[in-house]
Amino acid sequence: MQLTLCESTSMSGVTEPPREVGFLESPCVTVDSAASCDLPPSILDTANESSEEESAGEGEEETGAHDAATSSTKTTEVPAEQSSNTPAVSAQRPDSLSVPAAEPRLWTTQRDGEVKLRMEESGLAAEPALTVNQMFVSTVERYSEYTALCWKEGDQQKSLKYKDYYQTCRTAAKSFLKLGLERYHGVGILGFNSVEWFVADIGAILAGGFAVGIYTTNSPEACQYVAENSKANIIVVENHKQLQKILQIEDQLPHLKAIVQYKDELKEKRPNLYTWAEFLELGRDEPDAPLDAIIGSQKPNQCCSLIYTSGTTGQPKGVMLSHDNLTWTAYSTAKHVSLTAASQAQEVVVSYLPLSHIAAQMVDIWIAMKIGGVTYFAQPDALKGSLVDTLKEARPTAFMGVPRVWEKMQEKMKAVGAKSSTVRRKVAAWAKDVGLRTNLSKLNQNSAPGSAPVSYHVAKKLVFKKVRKALGLDRCTKCYTGAAPITKDTLEFFLSLNIPLCELYGMSESSGPHTISRHDAFKLTSCGIELPGCKTKLHNKDEEGNGEICFWGRHVFMGYLNMPDKTEEALDAEGWLHSGDLGKQDENGFLFITGRIKELIITAGGENIPPVPIEDAVKEAVPLISNAMLVGDKRKFLSMLLTIKCQVNPDTGDPQDELTPEAVELCRQLGSKATRVSEISGGRDPAVNAAIQEGIKRVNEKSTSNAQRIQKWVVLDRDFSVGGGELGPTMKLKRPVVMKMYKEQIDNCYKDVASPATPDNPLPPK
Repeated sequence: MQLTLCESTSMSGVTEPPREVGFLESPCVTVDSAASCDLPPSILDTANESSEEESAGEGEEETGAHDAATSSTKTTEVPAEQSSNTPAVSAQRPDSLSVPAAEPRLWTTQRDGEVKLRMEESGLAAEPALTVNQMFVSTVERYSEYTALCWKEGDQQKSLKYKDYYQTCRTAAKSFLKLGLERYHGVGILGFNSVEWFVADIGAILAGGFAVGIYTTNSPEACQYVAENSKANIIVVENHKQLQKILQIEDQLPHLKAIVQYKDELKEKRPNLYTWAEFLELGRDEPDAPLDAIIGSQKPNQCCSLIYTSGTTGQPKGVMLSHDNLTWTAYSTAKHVSLTAASQAQEVVVSYLPLSHIAAQMVDIWIAMKIGGVTYFAQPDALKGSLVDTLKEARPTAFMGVPRVWEKMQEKMKAVGAKSSTVRRKVAAWAKDVGLRTNLSKLNQNSAPGSAPVSYHVAKKLVFKKVRKALGLDRCTKCYTGAAPITKDTLEFFLSLNIPLCELYGMSESSGPHTISRHDAFKLTSCGIELPGCKTKLHNKDEEGNGEICFWGRHVFMGYLNMPDKTEEALDAEGWLHSGDLGKQDENGFLFITGRIKELIITAGGENIPPVPIEDAVKEAVPLISNAMLVGDKRKFLSMLLTIKCQVNPDTGDPQDELTPEAVELCRQLGSKATRVSEISGGRDPAVNAAIQEGIKRVNEKSTSNAQRIQKWVVLDRDFSVGGGELGPTMKLKRPVVMKMYKEQIDNCYKDVASPATPDNPLPPK
């Protein structure tokens, strides 16, 4: 028989916001039974229908508890200046939607629940809904012999074709079923990105379970919560280190039936503990019929994946993502950024960001699958220094980096540049000046399309191409940044090298992206325009047009697992997902993030102050600064915690006392002989102290009111890090954790004692 996979499924009661018309529709894909890709006929005969309800929710930044850190740092006071008034942004939320439990329509928190898809009559939001299996089968039918995954084992390159990728996922699914995986129960995955991670994720979904990523940095207790909340029947771990976490808590996991270790040999044999090879062998000869029956019963509007995100208070929330959330968002994103199908030219991405985060999953697994792209796996020490080596080998065509990755590249290039000859430095400075001016002119539409000065073409040949090649980005036509705020300084640095970084914005609750910049729709510091089929509104706007960013679309999640109250809090009466982020849109629909409601500093005088713009301004004014965190909630004035750029331990990722080469050079320019953080922190170095003070003074001069001026600051003894607890897995600042860790230093800022600020007010003798 023949099945058209994109035939419309029956939908009852479509929910629609204000209409948006038009976008390219995907071509229908006709699949002949088991033709050229060795697919079981029963899978090709599967047609799924959608159902009744739909969902929305809210994203909150990751936070956690950490032991308080103390040190002998000193506070620096900034001279006071005259005050003026500033408009306040209201943090008030709308009335939440209260829906009777018996009649859920826009969301569900039940693991076996279904939601009504937010389909529209035209445009991309009208595309037929697909399950994960349907999307995978469609890709295999078209790209059966194309390479899907690449990785290294030692010095040997290995790869997997799409037809083998799909069959391996089916084998894993049968193995999960044989181990006792129950419908709507979790398969926890704890480890670094790998083929096995992908196969376990997709295999769990095909088998009717939930794919549940667990952060590798989680403590045993945090792993226990996720495993118990998802009712995980099986947990897949990378190695002995991660295995130990699960063994510590296995007696507290009543649903756990088996553990699978996918790297290294087992150091001990235990009941229900399997190597990856043993695990796959379990399902290799199992019949297809039971699995096919489960796949055939799956619907696009049912949950298939859980993304755990922590709130500022309480336990982590399990973000329920449906098949349609994943498959539709992958399609819409690929269309929006003009990714090419494999039949034209295969896109290549590098997988290195935590797969327990939706951003990495969406790019590495789902978008790559949708377009038939190649995913190349980085080494586990990617963020400790080996990422560039992988980039040079893979030469990706699209690359996603969190801001800290781009900042580290920037620091490395500056350090290398500082050691270059005078002539090379002058050529590089000239080229960057030309690159920035030319690209800014293009963005501001001050030059004709396609035109560029001769100097730009010379700079491109002498500098830009060499830089791209050195970074492994010579084939990369799309560079993205997201998951945390990025400074204008970093954006301009890469723009000057002819590498525009396209910002994207979204959250776990929106299946990843909501807005993305493109080369043909790009404005510096903007996160771009929304994906086709999605909508944005700003709630409770202030005089400057800032309001809470709200989402609508088929990317909006189903709800928080077993948390109806939290889910209702996130959904207003019209069904819009409230992000908790503040932003504004220009006349062309470009979105600019201006803060986060829960991060807003509300001073004792009632001023609402978004911290990120001020923090970014300080880092730009004082290049020696690595991290800056503004403090002042319910206080009389603002203070700031600062850290200095330092070396990082390549094995642990922990910050060291030694300054980076760039920081040492900056100190020399300031007249300081410091080579260590400990020689600077607490105001120990008068020259550096004066430079920081001068930079903060310049920032204060540009502030719109006295309330937005930094009055005191302190340099901490060590930089922020993931291991230290101050940063989340995507390098996002965990403000509540920092507030607790450095409570003593913060309290010292508000004691009525004189603090050293400049050489004119010298430090007291030790």
